[in-house]
Amino acid sequence: MSEEDSELERLKAKRLAEMQKNISTRKKIEPSKENQKKPQANPRDFLVSKLGFRGLEVLENAESQFPNETKMIIMKLSELIKSGEINEVIDGGKLLTLFRSIGLNVRMQTKINVEQDGKFVSLSDKLSAHSEESD
Repeated sequence: MSEEDSELERLKAKRLAEMQKNISTRKKIEPSKENQKKPQANPRDFLVSKLGFRGLEVLENAESQFPNETKMIIMKLSELIKSGEINEVIDGGKLLTLFRSIGLNVRMQTKINVEQDGKFVSLSDKLSAHSEESD
């Protein structure tokens, strides 16, 4: 039995050494991850993290239609959020209103769905099917 006890103690010691090594490795990795997360130097990424429902969709449309103006707006919005003057989530409607209030008419893709036979179909599909029936 003493042989089994000594073997068990040796295995426990080996396992303990492995666990300590894993813990020390994790402690070295965690601070480097925290350092990577903190500096969000890119104002666009910071702003995207604060956008709400459909905010990213509006921002992407604005960037494609008005790239220079949108860059300035992104910079200013990120500054206002960081300073605490804006402390709420900016959803797509608010962002679209902001762009339109400063004279940038950002165009959004619009799709109207209607119910037909228990299913939702686009209005254009329903109208085209209706016109084919009329002919």
